[in-house]
Amino acid sequence: MAIRIVRLGSPRAKGEGLRIGTVRRPPRGVPKAEFASRDFYDTWLPEVAPSERLVKAARQAGEGPAGWRSFVRRYRSEMRRPEASHILDLLAALSHVADVSVGCYCADESRCHRSVLRMLLAERGAQFANAEGSGRRGRPASAGVG
Repeated sequence: MAIRIVRLGSPRAKGEGLRIGTVRRPPRGVPKAEFASRDFYDTWLPEVAPSERLVKAARQAGEGPAGWRSFVRRYRSEMRRPEASHILDLLAALSHVADVSVGCYCADESRCHRSVLRMLLAERGAQFANAEGSGRRGRPASAGVG
């Protein structure tokens, strides 16, 4: 049992389990009935996506290191809200009893909220799937943020 951090729309890995979209908006131009069959997500959980305000601020800040650090700090702050924190606790706990995946559309995980989400889940003791599909506990080496 483990959790995977995935790119939504990518082919599903064997044993990936329930795929959860941690994005603010559903995929454009895709009928709701096809979200799962087109490898986007089985269920949508926008409560752990960055706020629209934060995404807008991050785009305005550009892709430099200072802008990214600001995004990470502010996203972590948003995830300290009780409702988001409870969901993160639930996802970490689920990783010990079920196969689950969470993800976003971004091509580069290292500049995507899912890299921070990976760290937040690791801090809560989530068990992560490694490349071979078996699980491991703790912070993955490929957390993406330095």
